[in-house]
Amino acid sequence: MSAALLNFPPAGTSARDLMERALDPHILLGMPHLNGNGLSETWLMKELGHRHWLMLARRLGMDNADFKTADGEEAYAAICATSLTAARFNLVRANDILTIHSIMSAVSRTQTLTRHELSVDGRSVGKVELISTFVHRTIKGKNHSIARVTLCEPRAQWFELSPLAKNAADIRNGRLGRHFGFPLLADKAVRTFKFHPSISQEFNGAGLFYFAEFQALADRALENWFPPKGPVIRREVFFLGNIEKNESISFDLIDCSEEQRTVYGQLRRENGKVIAKIFSTWKVPC
Repeated sequence: MSAALLNFPPAGTSARDLMERALDPHILLGMPHLNGNGLSETWLMKELGHRHWLMLARRLGMDNADFKTADGEEAYAAICATSLTAARFNLVRANDILTIHSIMSAVSRTQTLTRHELSVDGRSVGKVELISTFVHRTIKGKNHSIARVTLCEPRAQWFELSPLAKNAADIRNGRLGRHFGFPLLADKAVRTFKFHPSISQEFNGAGLFYFAEFQALADRALENWFPPKGPVIRREVFFLGNIEKNESISFDLIDCSEEQRTVYGQLRRENGKVIAKIFSTWKVPC
């Protein structure tokens, strides 16, 4: 009888060392990373969100991503917009090696952008952008009280122009008239799907409804109403708020284009406040 022994790093390995390892660009893919359409978008967003936070911590010279306000309260790098383009997740299989090349830049005094180029065997399978801003709870334990907070002055002397950041600001302030071809002033729901999130499944360690679950909930609603549309090839999500742990959430289908295979929807809280705008485009099945 023989046994294969794995050589694990010593117990004294620092969080800083492990943070660097977590940013390794190569990942051997298996079942946790996949779904019925290939690469799992929900897993990917969680992974890229994690990398985004670690890159922020590294840029700030921290040993881990334990962000704090000036008075020592917990702060979080909240994702306020995401963009997925040129996705070809259906090409990804188990035992493939996914390579993630990431860069970070400041887009304003309070917002940071990361870009992630995804490839398998040198073949592009998608591009993702994440924009974050630091937030904290102004009322302890209340997710509705989440507000922006400045942790430090940016080191950059210039800010990158970001169409995603501009669209996010324009949507938040009601300045954007159309997006993905849809008029944004139209907000009457064609259909509504009500969902009761699970604290053990959809909320993250900060007690917030996880940003990666927003698009997952939208897909769940759409799959409940319509035949499968094939793999997603483009998606943008703009985040406008969060929910409490005991609160239901609704996905409203606002508009859709069968010709373009594009959908515009929104997530809202029980009190009617919209907490996300979601735009998705699917590939026509072969």
